[in-house]
Amino acid sequence: MAVRIRRILNEDSSRAGHDGSRQNPPTERELLDAYSEAVAGAAEKVGPAVVNIEVRGKRGGAEVASGTGSGFVFTPDGFILTNSHVVNGAREVSVLLQDGRRAAAQIIGNDPESDLAVVRIEARELTQADLGESRALRVGQIAIAVGSPFGFQHTVTAGVISAVGRSLRSVTGRLIDNVIQTDAALNPGNSGGPLVDSRGRVIGVNTATILPAQGLCFAIAIDSAKFVAARLMRFGKIERGYIGIAGANTALPRRLARFHRVASDSCVQIAAVEPGSPAENAGLKRGDLIIACGAMPIRGIDDLQRMLADEPVGASITITVLRGVEKLALQVTTTTPPVRK
Repeated sequence: MAVRIRRILNEDSSRAGHDGSRQNPPTERELLDAYSEAVAGAAEKVGPAVVNIEVRGKRGGAEVASGTGSGFVFTPDGFILTNSHVVNGAREVSVLLQDGRRAAAQIIGNDPESDLAVVRIEARELTQADLGESRALRVGQIAIAVGSPFGFQHTVTAGVISAVGRSLRSVTGRLIDNVIQTDAALNPGNSGGPLVDSRGRVIGVNTATILPAQGLCFAIAIDSAKFVAARLMRFGKIERGYIGIAGANTALPRRLARFHRVASDSCVQIAAVEPGSPAENAGLKRGDLIIACGAMPIRGIDDLQRMLADEPVGASITITVLRGVEKLALQVTTTTPPVRK
């Protein structure tokens, strides 16, 4: 947990006897106080960067008068990261800051396939969130969500990371990879808000819940969100080559790495192959371990997504996989993503 828990444990170790036994273990109250301090400190740190987003004229099949969501400032000059489904189709977007200021927002870029969007406001003295890393997240570590569910601004919920490397289907039908599962409670209006660790660093962008289940909430990993946000700020959109797989980061077995002389210790394991997709046509199968695309080593989902974002539609890509003890090089031709009804 945060610094205080480590301090408590260190103090406890210093009180240990010569035989290594603990004379005065930390009390339950001390541990709970440390947990509360970690959650409160993280919420206080990220809170000023969290915003409430209001949209008008949003179209989602039917005309909707207004809607709300959350987001967070991630640059000092007013760029805000949120979910695509919060602002998609909006004619007007306004942002309410923690200090009560309200500002009109411009949609800079929108990517429904990753359910991420970037908007920008013109305002001074903004607090920006500290972006962390999601690659090394561990199941069981603290996860804290901040947002505005049902319009209740800056609501804080806490839980743990329940799983990493999940896949979640976006509104376009595309599978979003590298999704974090958490039991930190999310409700309508939390969408687009930050999921942070015990130090207040953003590790994910809250995006979805599964109703009526409880404790099944999801966030897009911040490593993926950083890449998408950078592309949206530069180009306003992302055009991806589609191959039709869902995958998850996994460790590469050492014996396979040594046998096939692979320098990396991680890769992407294919979790699903879309029927009729380029991947299926090329012979890719569930369970294959993707270790390279062309000359580019693939160490995780983010590497694979970057590669696909850089390849034009119609490109022929050599995907190298390990299947059992075999090493296969399969040719995949990217296409445009299918239109789902």
